[in-house]
This record gives sequence, C-alpha cells and structure tokens, in this order.
Amino acid sequence: MTDTSFTRRRALAGLCCLVIFAAPACKRRKVRSAATDEETPRMASAISVADPKAEPQLVTGFYGVESGAWRWTGKQFTVSLRPPLGAATKGAKLSVKVTVPQVVIDKNKNVTLSATVGNAALAPETYTTPGDYVYVRDVPPSALAGDSVRVDFSLDKAMAPSGGDIRELGIIVFSIGLEGK
Repeated sequence: MTDTSFTRRRALAGLCCLVIFAAPACKRRKVRSAATDEETPRMASAISVADPKAEPQLVTGFYGVESGAWRWTGKQFTVSLRPPLGAATKGAKLSVKVTVPQVVIDKNKNVTLSATVGNAALAPETYTTPGDYVYVRDVPPSALAGDSVRVDFSLDKAMAPSGGDIRELGIIVFSIGLEGK
C-alpha cells in the first residue's frame, strides 16, 4: 500500500465521520406558510376595549384593562376602526359606551367629550352627573373612505395624577364602534 492511497483512505474516512456526526446537528428549517384569513386578525368596526384582540386598534390614551371589562382613558385617546360596508357612501353612527365616575364629577364638576372621525369633527357632549352614557353621533360618508379610520377623542378636563396613581384620568370606556346606516 502506498503512502498516497493510505492518505486518501484516511481523508475519506475522516470525511465520512464528519458527515455522520454533523448530519444530526443540521436541522431542517421549518417553512412558515402565510397566515390564513381565519388566523389573520381583522380590524373590527366595533370593539370592546377589554378584548385582547382589540389591543392593536387602541392607538393611544388607554390604560390597562380593569375588572376584565373596561379601561380608564387619558384626556385624549384614539382608536382605529374599520368603516362598515357601504359607509363611504351612506355614512355611519359612532357609538361609545362610557361611564363618568363620581370622582370625576366631584373633582371637575363636569366633563365634555368631543370626537373627530377622519376629517370630521363631531358635536361634543357634556356630562354633569356621574353615570353610564352612550355617546352617539352621525359620521358623514366623506370621513369613512379607506380600510381604516382614525377616531380621536378629547376631554376638556381630566384628573391630574395624585397619590400613588401617576395616571391622568379622564373617563371610563367599555366599547367603541361604527355602525352602518
């Protein structure tokens, strides 16, 4: 046996060992398929602010879920909603379920809620007593074009942070939605 053939056999044996021991270390990459319509969260026209699926639509001004059902807002808060079918030609109704707590009335005497949908400013509503309310306003078709619409809310007053609570508190919101006409 020659030196060259021994070297070749040794190299071939080393290569075989390398392949045998390296093969388990090579992992197959999993191919991820695109999400199906059933898996892809779709922007909703109406949301419960406590629903985890609605979280991406709460743009700004909302605090964490409380009692599994509602959220405090800041002085300004914003959501993104999908306009209902046909809303770009017929318009829609904006409906917001809120609670004005006693502490808000005690501190501020009253609070006024205003909303702007897209480019349309909606009439404000002033609350002078604590309780549950539904803010309902017509939204013109011109404000509802496209796949989504930004709804900006504003309060004329909010409670300043106090004690151990560092949040600026406005009102309590349960749900926000657009309904076709």
